[in-house]
Amino acid sequence: MTVIPASSLARDLGIDTMFLAGPFLQLLDPVTGEMPEGTRAPFATLIDHFEGHGLSVHNAHRREAWGAELMQPAECTRLDQEEIRKADVFVALPGLPASPGTHIEMGWASAFDKPIVLLLEEGQEYAFLVRGLHSVATVEYVVFRDLKPTLPAIDEAVRRAVSRQRGASDRR
Repeated sequence: MTVIPASSLARDLGIDTMFLAGPFLQLLDPVTGEMPEGTRAPFATLIDHFEGHGLSVHNAHRREAWGAELMQPAECTRLDQEEIRKADVFVALPGLPASPGTHIEMGWASAFDKPIVLLLEEGQEYAFLVRGLHSVATVEYVVFRDLKPTLPAIDEAVRRAVSRQRGASDRR
């Protein structure tokens, strides 16, 4: 049973759903066809954390059993796009090297006018369009070295992105 903290993103912001994106196929072990525990960990940490805040987290990694139950391209593309369209907020690890699928999903989130939080690993270089996405969309960046101690900063970034997006919508 998930225990929702006294201060939860879902309740505080009036949101229900999140889409969590990140590299997938490039992280699969070529022998097992599944994500090794070490590459699963950041996603599992974020999923558990945000579900603990009362959010329903849509994530292809978990949906496809960490690689054990990969969907066909047409099916996962349609489903990912629909889940992003319905999500209240979009959070992504863009990937190093860059994940083409994640970058497409970031484009969809931007086109659907979703508040976006991008989690960037400290000391790494990201594509110009990732670094400049804030100029055309509501984006908050969180630079991290270790994900777990960064969770409070990620929560604050989600709060800022959702609040900024609502403010922008109110001004339209």
